[in-house]
Amino acid sequence: MRRLSHVVAFDDFPFDPAHRGDVRVVGTVFAGPQLHGVLSGRVRRDGANAARELARLVQTSRFAPHLQLVMLQGVALAGFNVVDARWLAAELGLPVLIVSRRRPDLEAVRAALLTRVPGGARKWRLIERLGPMEALEGVFVQRVGLEVAEAAEVLRRFALNGRVPEPLRVAHLIAGGIARGHSGGRV
Repeated sequence: MRRLSHVVAFDDFPFDPAHRGDVRVVGTVFAGPQLHGVLSGRVRRDGANAARELARLVQTSRFAPHLQLVMLQGVALAGFNVVDARWLAAELGLPVLIVSRRRPDLEAVRAALLTRVPGGARKWRLIERLGPMEALEGVFVQRVGLEVAEAAEVLRRFALNGRVPEPLRVAHLIAGGIARGHSGGRV
């Protein structure tokens, strides 16, 4: 089993529901339990550029040669900018682990995508291709390029302050702190 210790984890900034345009995203780079760097970029609210932007952020970073895994806080950023996780994994040559504290209501997601979001049918197909979320180590995950045992080991190793892996927790805190002037709340 691979020991995946060099991770980049992404989360989006909180934004007003009426906001249109770009939303900032933050990536935290961890080597084991230590924060080694921060990446930032922008993705379009309800757009289709999330996977390309995340790939660009990773590929142009000084951390790229050492990274072994990408973590995402859910499959979509900036509302319904659904990350094509399979494309991202192939483009970077890295496995992708999508983590959610709670099991999403996929029927509600499907209904919203198909009735209110431009390109919703294509975005729903991206989500369907990933398969159902799996309960694992107290959270729910989707995996690309990872075996269940590898994903469980990553979750155990990086869940230092609760169930959510530390790279995602820190990305969430940074995004909230910059956007609101203070961090807090649950991941």
